[in-house]
Order: sequence, then C-alpha cells, then structure tokens
Amino acid sequence: MAIATNLGFPRIGANRDLKRLVENFWSGKVDAKALGVGAKALRANHWNLQRDSGIADGHIPSNDFSFYDHVLDHLHLFNVIPERYQNIGDDLDTYFAMGRGLQREGVDVPAMEMKKWFDTNYHFIVPEFAANQTFTLRDPKPVKEYLEAKALGISTRPVLLGPITFLHLGKCTKGETFNTIDLLDNLLPAYVNLLQSLRDAGAEWVQLDEPILSFDLPAAYADHYRKAYQALSKVSGLKLLLANYFGRLGDNLRILEQLPVNGLHIDLVRAPEELEKAIDLARRNDLFLSLGVLDGRNIWKADLDASISTVRQACKVLDTNKIFVAASCSLLHVPHSLAAEAEMDSTVRDWLSFATEKLAEISAITKAVNSGDESIQDVLAENRRSLESRRTSPLTRDDAVRRGMLEITEDMFKRKSPFSQRWVKQQEKLHLPKFPTSTVGSFPQTKEVRIARQKVKRGDVTEQEYYEFIKKEIENCVRFQEEIGIDVLVHGEFERNDMVEYFGENLEGYIFSRNGWVQSYGTRCVKPPIIYGDVSRPQPMTVDWSAYAQSLTTKPMKGMLTGPVTMLQWSFVRNDQPRKDTAFQLALAIRKEVQDLEAAGIPAIQIDEPAIREGLPIRRSDWEEYLNWATKAFLLASTGVEDTTQIHTHMCYSDFNDIFTAIQALDADAITIENSKSDLKLLSAFERYGYAQSIGPGLYDIHSPRVPSVEEMAERLQQMLQYLNPALVWVNPDCGLKTRGWSETEAALTNMCEVAQRYRKLSKSV
Repeated sequence: MAIATNLGFPRIGANRDLKRLVENFWSGKVDAKALGVGAKALRANHWNLQRDSGIADGHIPSNDFSFYDHVLDHLHLFNVIPERYQNIGDDLDTYFAMGRGLQREGVDVPAMEMKKWFDTNYHFIVPEFAANQTFTLRDPKPVKEYLEAKALGISTRPVLLGPITFLHLGKCTKGETFNTIDLLDNLLPAYVNLLQSLRDAGAEWVQLDEPILSFDLPAAYADHYRKAYQALSKVSGLKLLLANYFGRLGDNLRILEQLPVNGLHIDLVRAPEELEKAIDLARRNDLFLSLGVLDGRNIWKADLDASISTVRQACKVLDTNKIFVAASCSLLHVPHSLAAEAEMDSTVRDWLSFATEKLAEISAITKAVNSGDESIQDVLAENRRSLESRRTSPLTRDDAVRRGMLEITEDMFKRKSPFSQRWVKQQEKLHLPKFPTSTVGSFPQTKEVRIARQKVKRGDVTEQEYYEFIKKEIENCVRFQEEIGIDVLVHGEFERNDMVEYFGENLEGYIFSRNGWVQSYGTRCVKPPIIYGDVSRPQPMTVDWSAYAQSLTTKPMKGMLTGPVTMLQWSFVRNDQPRKDTAFQLALAIRKEVQDLEAAGIPAIQIDEPAIREGLPIRRSDWEEYLNWATKAFLLASTGVEDTTQIHTHMCYSDFNDIFTAIQALDADAITIENSKSDLKLLSAFERYGYAQSIGPGLYDIHSPRVPSVEEMAERLQQMLQYLNPALVWVNPDCGLKTRGWSETEAALTNMCEVAQRYRKLSKSV
C-alpha cells in the first residue's frame, strides 16, 4: 500500500495566529509561558488537521514549526551562538536577538544576516560559524515536539535540516576564512546524539532535508555526504528519509549511490525527467521512494490523473509498500486553506488548492493507487471538470495584451543615451549634492493607517474620507523628510498594503485572496496575489499620489513602482504559459505607468527588483536563459523615458557575484542594495567587476528595531567608500521602512542624514 505523507506544513496558522502570538510576546502583552501555550495549541491543531486529512501515522511532520526560522532553530539547537549574543541571558531573548537584533539597556546587537531560501520568497538566517566551532545539543526542540505529538496520540516524522546543507548554507565568522564544510567532523556527533534521542523517544522515521543536492556541488561533496550519512546510519532502529527539493538532482544522483539511507524524496514538479532514474536508484538500493507529485510552491489544483499515473509508474517497478506520495516540498510556501475565500470569484477559486486542499489531494492520489480510480470516482470527475474549466476559460486570455506582445521591438529595450550622458543631464535638472540621501520607498504603516484601510474596505468611511486621510499622511511624511534633509523624497506608500498586492489590485489578470498569507521572514507575512490570466493596466496606478506629493515640495520626488520580475516572483503565477511571457506582459503594463509618471512631472522613478536574484534557477546551466529575459523585462518596463528622468532600482538579499552582468545590463541610473547584514562582502562584486553607475548600499538594517548611532553609520560609509566611487554614492537605508515604528525611523534617518552632511563637509575639505 502506498503511503500518504507530508514534508512540512505552514507554521503561521489559519489566521496568522503565530504572528500575533510572537509579536504580542515581543511587545510584552504575553509572557514566555503564554507564548509556549499558544504555540503548543497551534502545533496540535496542525497535526490533527493533517491526520484528519489522511496523512499516514508516522509521516506527519514535526519540528517544522518555528517561532522565527527553521535554520535559526538549528543554530539554537546545536548551540551555535555567535559571541556577541552569548551574554544576553534568557534563551528566548537570545534566539530572537539573533533573528531581529536587540537594543535595550546594556545590550545593543544587530540581527544576523538573512538570505532568500533558495529561489523562494522565504528568508532564512544565515548560519555563522567560527573556525573552532563546537556543536552541542542546547535544547532538543525536535525531541520535545515529537513527544508533544505522541502525547496527543499522533506519531510524527521529525524534520531536520541535513548536516551538509546546514554547513553549506553557512558563512565564516567575520575576520576568519575557512570552508564551512570542514566543520563536518565536529558537527556529526551532535546530529548522532539528536537522532539517538529521537529514536529513544519512539520515532521510526526522521526526514533530513538536503536541498543543496539541487546545486552544482564540488566533487568532494560525494565524500562529505558518504561520511555524514555513514555516521548517521549507525543510529540503529531509525529510518532516514533524505529529502531533496526545488530542483533536479542531475549529476548529484551519483552521490546518492549506495548512500546508507532508507528513503529518498524527489521533486517531480521541478524535475519530472528524473523519475525513471530515481526509480532505478531506489530499486537497486532497496529504498523507499517519496514522490513529490504535487506542487508545494504554487496554488493550482493538481492534475490528479497525471499524478496517479506517475505514482503507478513507480509501483510497476518498486514494492508499493515502499512508495510515499507527497508534495514536491514543504507546504510552508502556500497559504493555509481556501476555507476563508468565500468572497473570491468562484470560477477562479475552483482552480485553486492551498495547503489544506493539497493534503486532500495527496490522500486522494494515494487512495486511487491503492484501491483503484473507482475509489475516488467523484473526486476525479470534479478535478477533471475544474482543469477543463481553467483550460477553456476566456478569463485567462486578453487578445489586446497578446497583440501588444507581438508589437515589442528591440528599441523598447534601450535608453536613448548612455549613463554618462544621462547623469549629466539629470544633475543639471535635480541639482543633487554629494552623497545624496533618499529612502527605499515605504514609511511606517502605523496602526492608524491599517485601520483606515480596513474602514474603507468595510464601507465605514467614504473613499473621499480615506483619500483625505492618506493625503495627510503623505504631507506629514514629506514635511519630515524635508526637515531632516532628505534630498530625493518619497511619498511613503501609505495607500499600499503591499508592494506587489497593491499593483496587482490595479492590474487585470490578477485576483486576491482574503486570507492567503505565507511567511516571508520571522513574523513578516505576505499575501501573494494570484496571476490567473493575461496582465494589463486599465488606468494609472500611482500617478495621482506621486503628483500630489511632488506638489507639496520643491525637492525632487521619486515615484515608486515594483518591477516585473518581482511582481512575477512574489505572486502565485499561472502555470499554463512560460513565465517569460507573463513577465513581459507585466513589463508592458509598468512601462505605461513609468511614462505617465514622467508626464506628471516626477523626475525620478524607482522600479524595485529585489527578486531578480531570487528567481535565478538553481542550476548554473539554466542561468543565462533566465537572466536574459529577466533583464529584458526590466528594460522593457524602464526605458521609455527621457534622459533627464532618473531611473532607480532596488535589490536585496542577493549574491551579486552571481548576477553582476545582469545588474550592469539593467542600465539603471541608481541602484540601492541591501548591504548592512552582509559585512560589506556584497560590495566586493561592484569593486571586482567595476560598476559605473550610481549606487546606494544600505547604511543600516531596517529589519531590526535597533537604531544605529551616527558613529556606527559613519564608520560603515567609510568602509563602503573603499569599494565605490564617492562621486556616485547614495546614502540610504537597506530597504523600505513599512515594518518599522515612527520613533525608530525618525531617529535612524536623522542619524543617516547627519552622516551624509558630515561626509559632504569632509569632501569639501579634501
């Protein structure tokens, strides 16, 4: 009998319960005991839901829960606490300080570095290792949560990040240089001790996630994997499931040959071509084979007939009792349930499947494989009807959009003049000082702003009353920026709920969920819009707000837009046409908005593309094709303006070495980048490859509530100038300020502007 399994479940709860619980703890509204009680109830709810949905006993995941991030959990688990956090005292305070920083009497520590989790929009805390790093079990969370589920009568499969992936994703402590994988011998005893504890607690299976097996790995990694799993397999009485996802194994299949594990999970959504090889590997090594036949990262209903056929193909060769049916990866990346989406267009809703619905799909596929299609006859008929409805629906096609795609010419991918000529014209128009200051876009979204948005949606206030409220917020924001000396202003984005959702609400081809939240990092949740059809812009989206803000000041105002690649990456995207086509449709819509902003007198326009690196395929051999169309999408959106209009872009959490030629090809007049969490290492790419345009490396981390001093920021700017041309450096924060409070924002930006003034004086004296 094939077995219905799951690799992980969304941890935030049906109504962002975890977000509210943790933020109440941070604000002092609940204590640590209440935090623990609330988390325990949430975990129990999720385990019961999965059991009731048909996921097999012993294959419901545990330890997929986290207060902040599962990689941070492993740092805490193995006592990998960087020295700067070791004297905080309280365990929870230490844990959260590593994730978000801490500033209180006697303590002032920044957050650890954060990066995108492979090519998703989830962020993880980057492990930081010392050359003499030791690993000990600090707090065996996986064992506690296994026993917690066991007490409820639920047998789970604990989920751990595999030791090779854990080390590979890490970095050296600042000032040290070594290969983190060299710490493997030190780490393995701690993993062995943990596995022994899980076995003693009663676990039958443990899932070890090794997604770096989708990377291009050095040949030496075969030996590292062999050493690691030989050590782990010596824990008798415990079965190990090695899980790979997000891409194809490719040459790394050789690493798995005769690896002493009991089961292998493969992602058949991203790598369907590897099914036969995986079946053969499982047959020759007598492995359980976990088939990731459902898309764990997107929200479209599965083709149940196709999924059942795939599983049956494996059953023809392997013992059916050794077949696991699963999603491609953890369901962390999709919303909790469609249950709250009664207000959504019923036609489109019928095409969707969130995490809870995917559990039902896994169960249905498993039942069909074990008992025949007739056992789910009604489910199959309904699934076929939904798929056909989507395939033939006129909602997905707009002939005018498709004609526009055919009318794209090569001239639409180029600015009129090179940067050196544009920069002179822009300086003549904008009169910017040295070290010009700006922000990345958004200002704090206060409780009052959120309440006003809710009121207008409910009809408690009129559109005009809401409009006047937002105008007042914009005016206050403009006056504040003028007061502290910001040079290029923004309007603050108070009318926007989210940098992607806002634009999606104003574009055709998008639909929105009421409660489709997913975790981005920590307690930060986003509600990705859903692209179900061809995309177009029926009317201007931002022009009125930016023009109003410009009317309040003589200083230049910067229009704020989200770029086509980020709109693509941070949405749930239709899977019935190439992603490139959807990106170009988005680019054409944004191009019109850019031109309308310019016509309205907005002299600078920022087109954010923080997700370009995130969208980079995992395998290097696939990079060129992606970067070619991603770069063209940005150019298509940005190049329809005069030389005097300054085009900005923003990127964050990117390894710029990987995409530097693409960054240059964007031909933006100014780029702001996340930099403060990265120990300036990102800037080395700009020095190494040479970057001729202006750049604003983030001077401070906006993801932490701490306020850096003038001296700290001044020192950071001085370090930046070792890599960059001072004549082309902007002074700005790391990212938008939406999630921060006004008091810390005012203090940090005031300090930032003082730093810019200081360096202007220094440059005059030289």
